[in-house]
Amino acid sequence: MCRNIRTLYNFEPPATEDEIRAAALQFVRKITGFAKPSKANDAAFNAAVDEISAVASALLRSLETNAPPKDRATEAARAKARAALRYQKPSAQ
Repeated sequence: MCRNIRTLYNFEPPATEDEIRAAALQFVRKITGFAKPSKANDAAFNAAVDEISAVASALLRSLETNAPPKDRATEAARAKARAALRYQKPSAQ
């Protein structure tokens, strides 16, 4: 899965349409291999982003859980801590 696509489900506050669209854009970029499509492919590229955004929004609205919503700040701090461990410089021996 693309590292830039983040989990959007079960957060407080809920994911915004902009966040869902950004995830859809990253998904379409990943599967097409285009960072920016050519003029010939622009309409199809944008239509795919729009359709995936709509489907993702519907999916997020329809899901149910008994788990309490996650806090965005707490999850961001955890991700930052994981990244710090992953990218720390090895100690010289």
